[in-house]
Amino acid sequence: MLYKLTSGVTLALLLSACSVGNQSEQPLNARPAAIAAHLQFLASDELEGRDTGSRGHQIASNYIASQFQALGLAPAGDNNSYFQQVPLRSARLQQESVKLSFQRGDQTRQLSYPQQFFSGATIGQTEVAVTAPLVFVSYGLVSEEFALDDYAGLDVEGKIVVQLAGLPASLPSEERAYLGSIKGKLAAERGAIGVITIHTPQQEKTRPYANSLLYLNTPRLAWLNAEGEPGNGNSKLQAGAYLHPDAAASLFEQEQQSLADIFSMLEADQHPRGFELSSEAGLSSASSHQQISSPNVVALLQGSDPDLRNEYVVITAHSDHIGFSNDLRSDDKINNGAMDNAAGMAILLETARMFSELAVKPKRSILFVVVTAEERGLLGADYFAHNPTRPMQSLVANVNLDMPVLLYPFADLIAFGANHSTLGDVVANAAAKEGIALSADPMPEQAIFTRSDHFTLVKQGVPAVFLMTGFTSKDPQQDGAKIWGSFFAKHYHKPSDDIATLSEEYGPIRYDAGAVFADINFNIALDIANTPQRPLWKADSFFNKVFGKDYNRQ
Repeated sequence: MLYKLTSGVTLALLLSACSVGNQSEQPLNARPAAIAAHLQFLASDELEGRDTGSRGHQIASNYIASQFQALGLAPAGDNNSYFQQVPLRSARLQQESVKLSFQRGDQTRQLSYPQQFFSGATIGQTEVAVTAPLVFVSYGLVSEEFALDDYAGLDVEGKIVVQLAGLPASLPSEERAYLGSIKGKLAAERGAIGVITIHTPQQEKTRPYANSLLYLNTPRLAWLNAEGEPGNGNSKLQAGAYLHPDAAASLFEQEQQSLADIFSMLEADQHPRGFELSSEAGLSSASSHQQISSPNVVALLQGSDPDLRNEYVVITAHSDHIGFSNDLRSDDKINNGAMDNAAGMAILLETARMFSELAVKPKRSILFVVVTAEERGLLGADYFAHNPTRPMQSLVANVNLDMPVLLYPFADLIAFGANHSTLGDVVANAAAKEGIALSADPMPEQAIFTRSDHFTLVKQGVPAVFLMTGFTSKDPQQDGAKIWGSFFAKHYHKPSDDIATLSEEYGPIRYDAGAVFADINFNIALDIANTPQRPLWKADSFFNKVFGKDYNRQ
């Protein structure tokens, strides 16, 4: 437990306290009331869902910057300000323009949009028209570490690859999540010009096809580099589509395998092999482009050690959400994002308050990075990772705060990334101080490790940890797994992720659990900041082999 002297104490009381073991000291813990105040403001209707580039998100960013300033934290953004402006290109699909057809011989079949397929806006150009042969590439995975090469013996140069959604269940959770995130990159590196992904029965169980249709009008964003070109994505990929399995079945008629046979293999945990298809696809669409800007907010607590103060522990959370809902079934159109991620932001601000009030500042500096456009593809974090406001080699670790579900008094945590570096022991010690256990990932199929901002720094070689509230409740009357699952199914990315609705269904928001979550993350960051040896990737870690080669050093 960390302590600080109470304010206004007299010299006599100080002397008296010294004689009886510093009884006048008070524990430096997170305050549930402060977390409540931050969360209630950030999740309010007035911020209109904090969509990237919106007025509501700018208000949230101004609020966060003012909190940092009030705590005495130094600005660490652009031009000695708290803001790092992220230039973005917004691409909006013209729905009536989307066409997808399959041709075999002299027969052409036109698919209906969006019942049989859907597509996204294109970032690189406003109009796309691609016709090319099709090659089935199974899951579309390549990994030397797991002896996977779905492209072996296949020529996809100038062609459109057809891949299965999801990943083999046999892969470890976090490695599985990463490999799933680079499918497009793998296709582009092998010369493919387009990707068609087939929705599978396994995916339908976790992410129904119909749910994706709620986001058809959502613009696609990319951050822009100094030349004004998209800084992320795969520029060689000109077109893409996501295909309903009923519409995909005809592609595999009279081929080496039927789609039903392939799905049966998936059900048996077998890995299908790829093969050339005898059809070609034509995919065309039009998109409108707009340039916008949205800020990251960056603040610094200077470290106290003359040598270590130039190294930084990075604490991240995203301030954006998804704005207004397109769901015509709901009268409430504001996606307030109370748990996602006003809760994480409230905890970051309270963590910053605790660091600012430490009587003895940590040896390393603490860099608070509040990022935008997480919901649009981790864009604010990725921009920071490519344009860090402090040298990348001086960023020693990342502690990320995203969507703690504060609806029950959690008794365990899932620590994504902790097992890949020396951060594992740090996390276990911090959790144990609060009587909290650590559990394995209960939902590996959700690929959570790659779906939050820390992963952009992992790809730069920075060890990171991201804690999720576990499924065990301290209250025997509350089933944590049932509540978490209910929240994810009914309220995640919906207008009902607001304080009033959640409180009515689950009882009052557990700001006390938020304080425990804050204390654990605070102590993780404090331990990293004060330990002479910076965190190291484990030698046998998959992510060390992929990203950490140039990071580890004694």
